[in-house]
Amino acid sequence: MEGAAQTASGIVTAAVLVIGDEILSGRTKDKNIGYIAEYLTGIGIDLKEVRIVPDEEPEIIAAVNALRARYTYLFTTGGIGPTHDDITADCVAKAFGVPLEHHPRAVEIMRERVAATGGVMNEARMRMTRVPKGGELVLNKISAAPGFRIGNVIVMAGIPSVMQAMLDYVTPQLKTGTPMLSETIRADCREGDIGTELGEIAKLYSDVVIGSYPFHDENNVANTNVVMRSRDPARLALVKAAVAAMLARVKAELGPQKI
Repeated sequence: MEGAAQTASGIVTAAVLVIGDEILSGRTKDKNIGYIAEYLTGIGIDLKEVRIVPDEEPEIIAAVNALRARYTYLFTTGGIGPTHDDITADCVAKAFGVPLEHHPRAVEIMRERVAATGGVMNEARMRMTRVPKGGELVLNKISAAPGFRIGNVIVMAGIPSVMQAMLDYVTPQLKTGTPMLSETIRADCREGDIGTELGEIAKLYSDVVIGSYPFHDENNVANTNVVMRSRDPARLALVKAAVAAMLARVKAELGPQKI
């Protein structure tokens, strides 16, 4: 199914599936979504959806099948450790309709790791060598325990440093598109002062993504950042100029006391 959801324009899309009761309970604060989003944007893959599901087999299987069919790639985090509730590998295998097997290279890697650290190659650690039939290992230099890739699904650890190492490993194997470019202008206006005018610009340049993001500045005054995103640098430059001109007009009308 890899690439089935890639559009005719060549845009590469992705989803992230976060797996774990600990995320939903709030016990563990997710640190992976933002990192993956920024990472994928930088290499030209559009992150379109993020889901968080509990450690429940039907929920994981349903999410995997839905998301892998909808997007070019699906990245999962969490649930590939040594404990009984680490069931991601089991669920991905069932989603693809293939058996789960101990991958010979994964077993070798784990045995080497255990020998080096003085541990015991027990049943729990053997769980981390299981890969759906046909899957390929996604290695990491942090913990040695591998993730895996099957089809367009990349299964990674939940521990941020390990996930990041896995993402670095798998990136050269991925199809990527033209990176999204971004420009930001500090408006020095409240969002409500420019909402209508910004909407008019958005209609004129519907191919450029334009957003406004309110914040309180260093003087604790309500302010706004206008962010413009496009893959076409020429179009982005036109929109930036249009926004800058609009802001100049609005601020002149408001007067200095409102800025």
